[in-house]
Amino acid sequence: MKLVYRLLFSLLLLSFATQEILAWGQKGHDVTCEIAERHLTRKARKAVARLLEGKSMVYWSNWLDNASHTPEYAYTKTWHYKNIDAGVLFEDAELEPKGDVVTAINKQMQTLKDKASSTDSKRLALKMLIHLVGDVHQPMHMGHKSDLGGNRWMVQFFGREKNLHGIWDSDVLEGGHKWSYEEWATEIDVLSKKQNREICCGTVEDWAKETFAIATEVYSLTPQGSKLSYDYQARWTPVIEQQLLRGGLRLAHLLNSVF
Repeated sequence: MKLVYRLLFSLLLLSFATQEILAWGQKGHDVTCEIAERHLTRKARKAVARLLEGKSMVYWSNWLDNASHTPEYAYTKTWHYKNIDAGVLFEDAELEPKGDVVTAINKQMQTLKDKASSTDSKRLALKMLIHLVGDVHQPMHMGHKSDLGGNRWMVQFFGREKNLHGIWDSDVLEGGHKWSYEEWATEIDVLSKKQNREICCGTVEDWAKETFAIATEVYSLTPQGSKLSYDYQARWTPVIEQQLLRGGLRLAHLLNSVF
């Protein structure tokens, strides 16, 4: 019996570790990449297609989530988030020695800009970048370090016990609209060129800080043990739409600036 309990406990810990680096679920990352592809310049589109060997960014949008669990890419596990505890300012947060989502995005950009980088290095950097830009816009990836970005922050969502990170990955997104990723992109990518340019202003650090502010509000309005249903869905679906659009436009902006 003790062996069974130990096994169940190990599986629970593995579940937390796995969930901690997921963001938006597959659908959200696909939406981000679909929007980005629609805003690439002709030159950038050719460069991206060449590096990805003809496959789309959507094809690779979730690759890093799986790759981070392999020995070859285990070093990227901390790159998906920047956890900051309650009461700590974004600027005062301790740096993760192995890197976080902000430093990881900047690192991939440096590789892509470096003329001395090999094609293989740039290909890997691009595959990572297209995922990480989605991650930096998921509020729970700026969540508390003490609860693993919401993985230990338990609530009830339509009567089922779930963690806050999990419902932000997919449940609220999928509950808001039963669309394909193409439909998501078409429906939310409707702003003017001027508005799109304004969204792309600032640095990666600015965008992360913006997401951190949303995360702080999410925690404030979602105490542990909260019973969430339609009101919560209605309150946060527009925010998810906003974050997916920001992620897509900003990913395109970064790639256009490189190529």
